[in-house]
Amino acid sequence: MSLRLYNSLTRRVEPFAPLDPGRVTMYVCGPTVYHYVHIGNARPYVVFGLLARLLRRRYPQVIYARNITDVDDKINAAAVAAGVPIAAVTDRYAAAFREDMAKLGADAPDVEPAATAHIGEIIAMCEALIASGHAYAAEGHVLFNVASFPDYGRLSGRSTGELLAGARVEVAPYKKNPADFVLWKPSTPELPGWDSPWGRGRPGWHIECSAMAAAHLGDTIDIHAGGVDLVFPHHENEIAQSTCAHGGKTFARFWLHNGMLTFEGRKMSKSLGNVLQLHELLQKHPPEVLRFLLLKAHYRQPLDWSDAALKQARATLDGWYGVLRDLAGVDPAFGDAANEVEAALCDDLNTPEAFAALARRADEARRAVSPEAQRNAKGALLACGRWLGLLQQDPEAWFRQRAGADIDSAKVESLIEARRAARAARDFARADAIREELAAMGVAIEDGPQGTRWRVATRQAG
Repeated sequence: MSLRLYNSLTRRVEPFAPLDPGRVTMYVCGPTVYHYVHIGNARPYVVFGLLARLLRRRYPQVIYARNITDVDDKINAAAVAAGVPIAAVTDRYAAAFREDMAKLGADAPDVEPAATAHIGEIIAMCEALIASGHAYAAEGHVLFNVASFPDYGRLSGRSTGELLAGARVEVAPYKKNPADFVLWKPSTPELPGWDSPWGRGRPGWHIECSAMAAAHLGDTIDIHAGGVDLVFPHHENEIAQSTCAHGGKTFARFWLHNGMLTFEGRKMSKSLGNVLQLHELLQKHPPEVLRFLLLKAHYRQPLDWSDAALKQARATLDGWYGVLRDLAGVDPAFGDAANEVEAALCDDLNTPEAFAALARRADEARRAVSPEAQRNAKGALLACGRWLGLLQQDPEAWFRQRAGADIDSAKVESLIEARRAARAARDFARADAIREELAAMGVAIEDGPQGTRWRVATRQAG
């Protein structure tokens, strides 16, 4: 089955073939580490991590780069406010980001370049752009000359005038054109800075990614991905400076962008007070529930986050894990059923269709009666779930987990045994009282053919 991806640059779905089948390259814009990331920030790393997983299955070598932006005005402000060097801020939040991504099951990058480790490459790129007439130095700044690149605006599909109208562009006296953007800027003594031909300063945001991508992946890369909010100005500027710095070579052959995340139909913003930090959500919900919801919608579509959606995601996973729990004594037989999920993912990461296939496998496993049918169905369900990073936990552990829950398992088992004895003695009042006691502990019980099972009760989403 061939892999087809929607290319934001050409605005159509295209068959994907790497420049070099022996070395596939992908760059995903990483976080600016001045605070914990919000849940919307996590979407590209889960989605495009899944793409990296798909590529790794199909090609012998994949180099997936996901950078860390560790010098930025927001970082500087956070460091000044805390009275610490920027590294104290960036080291803390970069470590938290990696930990949170691991909990989400986001596929790890092969390389994780940091901007501050590539200052030499950034300065060299600035020098190359000046030498070729695509950039100029002015008052300690280096600026890209937008007028020197006729294709500027192709990715976003708008003219320079339209782009300027919709963007916050600093109009400074040292700019030749209001659209010209900063590659290097001077640093005052209290700000971090590095020596350069233009004085002590620091890089602009856009040139950091261009330099890091070139350093680790080469002048031309196969796939560049990130959120749709990065199309302009970040990715537009990356294309301009990278193309010009490398003598007109194509910078990225495929551009992929995921849709934005909203909260109950409204844009997430600090002013609205609805920004949800991933770090806090992971303390309230099983990571697999968050991953499920981040993948449920097609990556190019907006994704609405809500308490109801979280509750439904947990209920769906409970149902699927319930099937696996009922088949706990069955040894799975792994066949080729997961090809159905792989085929869906090869169709521009069609996760809704992949989830539909997973649901069909769960239904088949639920209906399976014969030992052979149960083995095959369980293997198919597990294999399909593995593709999506789901259903790999022990079912009993799944039902007994809850972020932040502190349940005394031995006490629960003792109460369940006491309830069983009460019911056997037809002391139903006592049995009901024990059920209420368990509920107060945050434990739900289910009576079935296999006996009484228990799980941590689902909390109100939020």
